Amino acid sequence: MNKFLFKHIDNSGLIVFRIVFGLLCFLESVGAVFTGWVRRTLIEPEFTFSFIGFEWLQPLPGNWMYAYYIVMGMFGLLIMVGYKYRFSMFMFATMWTATYLMQKSSYNNHYYLLFILSYLMVFLPAHRYASLDVRFNPSLKRISMPSWCKWIFVIQLFILYTYASIAKLYPDWLDTSVVALLMKGRAYYPIIGDLLQKEWIHYFIAYGGILFDGLIIPLLLLKRTRKYAFFISIFFHLFNSIVFQIGIFPYLSLAFSLFFFEPKTVRDIFLKKKEFYTLNELKVPTYNKLLIGIFSIYFLIHIALPLRIHYFEDNVLWTEEGHRLSWRMMLRAKRGTVAYTVIDEATNNTIPIKLNDYLTKKQQRSASTKPDFIWQFAQRLKKDFAKHGKSVKVYVRAYVSVNGKPSKQLIDPKVDLANEEWYHFKHHDWILPSK
Repeated sequence: MNKFLFKHIDNSGLIVFRIVFGLLCFLESVGAVFTGWVRRTLIEPEFTFSFIGFEWLQPLPGNWMYAYYIVMGMFGLLIMVGYKYRFSMFMFATMWTATYLMQKSSYNNHYYLLFILSYLMVFLPAHRYASLDVRFNPSLKRISMPSWCKWIFVIQLFILYTYASIAKLYPDWLDTSVVALLMKGRAYYPIIGDLLQKEWIHYFIAYGGILFDGLIIPLLLLKRTRKYAFFISIFFHLFNSIVFQIGIFPYLSLAFSLFFFEPKTVRDIFLKKKEFYTLNELKVPTYNKLLIGIFSIYFLIHIALPLRIHYFEDNVLWTEEGHRLSWRMMLRAKRGTVAYTVIDEATNNTIPIKLNDYLTKKQQRSASTKPDFIWQFAQRLKKDFAKHGKSVKVYVRAYVSVNGKPSKQLIDPKVDLANEEWYHFKHHDWILPSK
């Protein structure tokens, strides 16, 4: 184990990855401002649906979230050039974590991955070459790194892609009905819109996705298949970038290839002036057992989190319980209708609720189909009326269709959600059965 983790290898891959990672952090941050994402997601809403337990974490008032994202982007540039690297990386990680936790209306697994990577990068010696830190302090310069700095990425990616592949092995994906629904919403795309409606394209996407996610890491690890796998990766991720428009993730995924190619190849392409490390020294730190223990716990957590869906009752596609942090990517299309009924406990009068008075259109879609959003909005209504001296009950009638199937009632209309507790690791009985 010591030899596997602590044998030193050339660090060219990590150095180039830092540069690319910092650039992508910058582009993700400023891109969110200039595409209007910050305005739509963090400024326009009266409040945001945060991760449960982080309701206190809300966007800055007025237009200050624009400044927040610009500052976060500046930290991305500092990461890229390697200036005050660990501080800059920690600040970006902290700021990204805050925006990740304060809203989930735009949740996707790519934001989760960036959250994980940002903290991992804080502890990696990615600033030891081609950085301003080295220019100002030459004693920091290194041309090697312990092997674990590579394998922590490889194992993390293997977990991600394996779960992403397994999650697709269910009927609605295998018969391409989910893909067909996803592509229907892209029929307006110029040039490729009509092509995306073809049945054979749906099968190509459905089964190509399963095979790619399940095989790409082993194929990149094997020298005989590495180049072919890399070219397939380029096509796959560029296709995703064009069709699904998922920000920096496709390009971040391609950047991970740096850890699969031989370090000398990476050095020869990107860092031609860098001395190549050939000593293969074994440098076991005195805290090696602690480090191995931390690695073990870290990966056990990431293996266990996606498995928790099996401990909840009913289907995760219906209940959403355990959906997040599980690498379940683009697996369902949901639509629904909802009516919130507020009853004044003192007078027993019904108070009409218009969602347009509280939520943006995007928030309304989630508050119509996802139980945790519905519960949070019920709690929000309770608090809002309490500010005006009213104690209320909140009842919900929600009908939801999953993957184009007939609508069914999602929430027990007899349960007062305003007075229900939320449980992170327990099924909620007020979510009606899917069957």
